[in-house]
Order: sequence, then structure tokens, then C-alpha cells
Amino acid sequence: MRFTSPDAMQRYAALARVAAQTVVGLDFDGTLAPIVEDPEKARIHPRGPGVLLTLAAQVRGVVIVTGRPARQVVALGSLDDVGTSFSDQGRELQVFGQYGNERWSSRDRRVIGPRPPQGLASFLGELPRILRRCDASDAFIEEKGLAVAVHTRRLPNADAAFQLLLPELAISAQRHGMKVEPGRHVIEVRAPGADKGDVVRKLARDLGAGGFCFVGDDLGDLDAFHAVAELREEGLPTLLVCSASDEESALVPLSDVVVSGPDGVLTFLAKLAADAAAS
Repeated sequence: MRFTSPDAMQRYAALARVAAQTVVGLDFDGTLAPIVEDPEKARIHPRGPGVLLTLAAQVRGVVIVTGRPARQVVALGSLDDVGTSFSDQGRELQVFGQYGNERWSSRDRRVIGPRPPQGLASFLGELPRILRRCDASDAFIEEKGLAVAVHTRRLPNADAAFQLLLPELAISAQRHGMKVEPGRHVIEVRAPGADKGDVVRKLARDLGAGGFCFVGDDLGDLDAFHAVAELREEGLPTLLVCSASDEESALVPLSDVVVSGPDGVLTFLAKLAADAAAS
């Protein structure tokens, strides 16, 4: 765990003091779960459920905000079971999936979300031709219901394939009224609209947050980081935490705290819970 500046240390101390009014937002992949070659095999860090439950006792809200479908994250994170423990404590665990287009909570245990965007089917029809043209036919395609993700991680030269595919997919996405969301060896095409920043603003408003902490690892978390920065400018105690990796460093300059992957994230969250209890 590394503070990026003396100001960052002061922000952490200020947030710990108002922990009872603080909302903690967390990405899933690369933050709570290690990045793996097959996204369907991702699982929450073994320490994750216990640390989230300990943290929930000290803060106003714990929320997972992810690009994955909400139901998928609930399954990969065993969050139905975790949610039961939250309910036993009188707390609520929320999951915002597909960048905020879907919502699941431990209270009602169902996913609420819109229908798939109109342009998605036509984009999927065009996708095989783009992959062949870019010599990336073996890329792993993950259909998410409201979006599709093209993973280059399994290809012989993942970085080169990513760079070649990104502009091609962006042109196609625009033609079909979709939006491109690049990440760590993955390019996601989804409907324009909600993003993680919108979720942060909604949570801060709906939960009456007196503080906000967001933890992320990838480009898809930039909107959330910017929204938290806006809350900071409005005078709210905030903290931005980067789950760092060798693959992506865009969040590091914006962060107050840098940790090493999901293991570092869980250590940070456990410390925050302990310091909040001691305040």
C-alpha cells in the first residue's frame, strides 16, 4: 500500500474519520478478483467475502460497480451467500452491472435492467468479418446480454491484436450506434448511456454519502474516478485507490493510494475497516 502524496495520507485519515457516512465503490475484475485468461473462470479473492462483511459494519454502503452482467458477478463472487450475511447485519450489498445499466441488491435478489440495445445484433453479425480481417479469429468473444467483449489475452501477440482491433471495432460500433470501452486486453462494445461515473453520482445522492472511496484497476474505471474527483471539489472527503498492474497504469496518476492487485485491495479495505473502528 503506497500513498502517492502527503495530501493523500491526509485524505485517507479524513475518510476514516467519516467512515460511518462513507460509500465504498469497487470494481470486480482486477480489483476483487484476479485477472485470468478465461473471464468465465474469474473468482473473487478468497479473502473477499470476509473483508467486505467486516467493512460493511463500518461504512454506509459497499457497492460493486462492474462492466460484467450483474448476475454473472453475483455468481462469480458468491454474492448471494455474502448478501445473506450482509442482511443479517442489517446491511445491503449492491451490484451495478454493465456499467450501471443493471442493478442487483441483497435485499430483493433480482437483477433489474433494460433490454439489449438495437445495434448489438447487427454489430455481432459484422464482428466475424472484422476478426478475420485483423487475423484475430481466435479472440475470445464474451456476449454479455447488453454488450459484447472481445478478449485478445489468449492470442499469440495480445498487445498487437488489441491495437489492430481497437480502431476497427470503434468504426463498426459507431456505425451501429454503440460505444467502445477498452480495457486490459479487452475491447467492449456496448450501448451509449450509463457509465460508472453516473453510478457514483447516484450513490452519493441516494445514500446521502458523507464520504466516498472508489477502488478500480482499468480504463473502464476512469469515469468513476472523475466523478469522485467532482465530489472532492464539492467538499466531500474522498479517496481514490488503484489496483495496479503491469498491464495498465492510467489510474495511477489520479490515485491517492496504489496497491498491488486484489490482494493489496483486500489488505487496504481491511485496514480502512480497522482504522474506522478505532476512530
